[in-house]
Amino acid sequence: MKSPLLIIAAGGTGGHMFPAQALAEAMLEKGWRVKLSTDARGARYTGGFPDAVEINVVGSATFARGGILQKLLVPFRVLGGIVAAKWRMLRDRPSVVIGFGGYPAIPAMAAAWALRVPRMIHEQNGVLGRVNQLFARRVDAVACGTWPTELPAGVEGVHTGNPVRAAILEREGAPYIPPGDYPMSILVLGGSQGARILSDIVPPAIASLPEHLRRNIRVSQQAREEDLARVTDYYESELLTADVQTFFHDVPGRMADAQLVIARSGASTVADVSIIGRPAIWVPLASAIRDEQTANARQLVEAGAAIMMPETMFEVDTLRDQIALVFENSDGAMKMAQAARACGVPDATERLVQLVENLAEGRET
Repeated sequence: MKSPLLIIAAGGTGGHMFPAQALAEAMLEKGWRVKLSTDARGARYTGGFPDAVEINVVGSATFARGGILQKLLVPFRVLGGIVAAKWRMLRDRPSVVIGFGGYPAIPAMAAAWALRVPRMIHEQNGVLGRVNQLFARRVDAVACGTWPTELPAGVEGVHTGNPVRAAILEREGAPYIPPGDYPMSILVLGGSQGARILSDIVPPAIASLPEHLRRNIRVSQQAREEDLARVTDYYESELLTADVQTFFHDVPGRMADAQLVIARSGASTVADVSIIGRPAIWVPLASAIRDEQTANARQLVEAGAAIMMPETMFEVDTLRDQIALVFENSDGAMKMAQAARACGVPDATERLVQLVENLAEGRET
């Protein structure tokens, strides 16, 4: 008798693929078979998936990219992907299908709906993405990585949290050293989009801090390639200690060492900060169509764990004052760190596993 099969349908971004990978690893350990349904773009993110996961590259497309001809072909590509996904499911029927969002998830989710296979979606952000919005009323369960998540009327969500990397879990609840008259670290993460404003505003804000704070500051800042030299040069000209890179491979360690995190409020970054437990200043990406980054940050802000600064308010003097507010109040910073930790969901992967098993066995979710 074959082991039960889970089909994971996920789009081609790290935000979709990382929680998909975490679930795949956990289900394999449970003795399940796992297949990943994605497109050619998503297949580039599968290097970290276990070899036991079968990768199915399906036909999918989006109206957001390409010329007129490509847009006209989108419905046919999607339909072809659905037919192929349905054929595969008829040959090897899955016990559960879960979609993590993104256009490449459409074929498998549509096929599962047509065949009445138990199915669910996982939304990483505090606002449903377009594809998850499409299927929210057509699935048996909606797992929410961010809480609360804005859902269509009549749709109930289950708070699972967002799975995080093992390296983050290893530093779960790492002791927080509150600000004081000794070296203090600020970690600045720009995300893959829109980091320029952080490169423009953060360095001069730190440079304008009162001297009793400024002399103790150590900065780790992520910057785009085109901003790297000028940000590095600025810190050097101000005699500030700073490590500026386009990408940090040791974010968990830097985050655990930080007294303050300044970052975009992408779902995975918010999850990381809440697991380790650090005060944060969130700068939601203003160009996000659904303003999901504001929704992502809301829980930590309302819990007193973080400060939200919309881009319209993100100015040098305002940021300087907010950094000083955290660094001049040791007890307050400690309470922020504790509040962030209280919002973390370290067992997010296990919660997702439980939902999958409940669906497979026909139990209430």
